[in-house]
Amino acid sequence: MYENHFVSVIIAAAGMSHRMGSKINKQFINLKNKPILAHTIEKFERCRFVDEIIVVAREEEIEYCKKEIIKKYKFNKISKVVRGGKERQDSVYNGILALDEKAGIVLSHDGARPFIKIKDIVSGIKGAAKYGACVIGVPVKDTIKVVADDNNIENTPKRSLLWIAQTPQCFKKEIILEGYKKAISDDYLATDDSALVERIGVEVKMIMGSYDNIKITTPEDLAVGELFLENKSIIFDNRKFILQSR
Repeated sequence: MYENHFVSVIIAAAGMSHRMGSKINKQFINLKNKPILAHTIEKFERCRFVDEIIVVAREEEIEYCKKEIIKKYKFNKISKVVRGGKERQDSVYNGILALDEKAGIVLSHDGARPFIKIKDIVSGIKGAAKYGACVIGVPVKDTIKVVADDNNIENTPKRSLLWIAQTPQCFKKEIILEGYKKAISDDYLATDDSALVERIGVEVKMIMGSYDNIKITTPEDLAVGELFLENKSIIFDNRKFILQSR
């Protein structure tokens, strides 16, 4: 509970694993002998403001998720495991429909983002309470090019205006619900929840997050994740990054 707001978290874990090249859902791949999804859930389980967690899983993986993730790691805040949909947007909407009736603030998070920091979860919850809608993200470090179908560069956006959107994305319940209902009515599909809220005219605040809040989608991401958990240094482009303990 945060300032009398019942806080619900929807963790989307129903995606396929095409880029991972794995025979099992990437959410269930182990990082340091614990499934990625368990690492992710643990962060929200430990956040004192989170009241309930809803996991959205593929229908054929629901029982596995209950037994091998929730029961095994003794997560207490998970209220439901619900069936995912064809697209991520469908999955999150199924999670919204399963929310506790007391829900006031809703966070949506990718099951494959296990390195979210609890302090950033708290920032998102506070941001939703204050602004109504916010997204955790980080400024881009590289110059971005807009490229046409023929691979010709069309323009170069001003880098200082560009951010990488991450999750959690955080909303007051009535705002995210209105965004989803409008998208369903218009048969509109977006790549994140924020876009659905933006298109109904609600301003969405960007909240500074952390660069190590990566989404694990490829085998290379797994290797980086192992280093994160070992608190080792990583060298990119001759620059050394020291990973801090969580």
